[in-house]
Amino acid sequence: MKNSRAVVAMVAIALVIAIGAMAGRTANAATTTVGLGTAGAFSILAGTPSITNTGATTIDRNVGIHPAASITGFPPGIIGGTTHAGDAVALQAKSDLVIAYNDAAGRTGTVVAGGTLGGLTLVDGVYNSGLNTVLDLTGTLTLDGQNDASSVWIFQAQSSLVTASTSSVSLINGASACNVFWQVTSSATLGSSSTIVGTIMAMSSITLANGVTVLGRALARNGNVTLINDTFITGGCAPLTVVIPPTRPPFTIAPSATPTVAPTATPIATAAPTATPIGTAAATVAPTAVAAAAPTASPARTGIQVLPSTSTGDTSGPLLMLGIALMGTGIVVLRRQTRHS
Repeated sequence: MKNSRAVVAMVAIALVIAIGAMAGRTANAATTTVGLGTAGAFSILAGTPSITNTGATTIDRNVGIHPAASITGFPPGIIGGTTHAGDAVALQAKSDLVIAYNDAAGRTGTVVAGGTLGGLTLVDGVYNSGLNTVLDLTGTLTLDGQNDASSVWIFQAQSSLVTASTSSVSLINGASACNVFWQVTSSATLGSSSTIVGTIMAMSSITLANGVTVLGRALARNGNVTLINDTFITGGCAPLTVVIPPTRPPFTIAPSATPTVAPTATPIATAAPTATPIGTAAATVAPTAVAAAAPTASPARTGIQVLPSTSTGDTSGPLLMLGIALMGTGIVVLRRQTRHS
């Protein structure tokens, strides 16, 4: 009888371990994504006075403006989606943008010392420039998805966002451009031939210099959007392999073309990280190719500081296996004792 009770107790403990491990897996995702609503169908949104383009800019999704209705420079620019100038569709998208902006601005994040992103490797989380500090990208910022397609990055610029010429954002280990968000309290200025990844949500204006590539969106709440020979690739939300700085082949997107959006995993909610000051990188990393998702860990990079994750590591796998193994062993022993009793 005592042995039977001991076995039953072991099975119960194993069951608790297994359930706890499964719950741990549910809580492992870092940051919840930002819902864009109908604004997600747009590559560009603006407020006033206009959206202005010079040269052969190519845009694969919708372009909208409200309350103004001025969109110029198309052609020679090409819009692969639909143009909404001062209409109800643009108004709804702008309303959804306000909700998304406020959501991203309301998160609690890790403070990046000096607002300097160049040379850093960041895992999923919320990152803040610090009060009244420009969020600056010079060189390469690497976003490490840690082989989790639901990884989310939110960057909060308490002043403006500025990227230097030829600067870039590199995605590795399953990181997705669809899950990167830039909340900008003032205006965003993107340097020539730079590559930005994710959705920019600026309170005021967004200005792109010559030859900028955006794997995402430029959404301005109140100001204008200015373009010069730029490229928007908004539809590809799956992990991409992109040469950084990118080659810029001729684009042949017809105005009626419909971009295909790859499905992505749904991020799992967890508690927002607390603010913790961090240091900057010692050196700038040369531009590299964006890596697709791989089962191996990210390679060590000289001159890059890997910031601490704002989420817990996934230790639930071994616990889950241990719990299942103990539970199975206990059941087998219990059945044998029952047969011999």
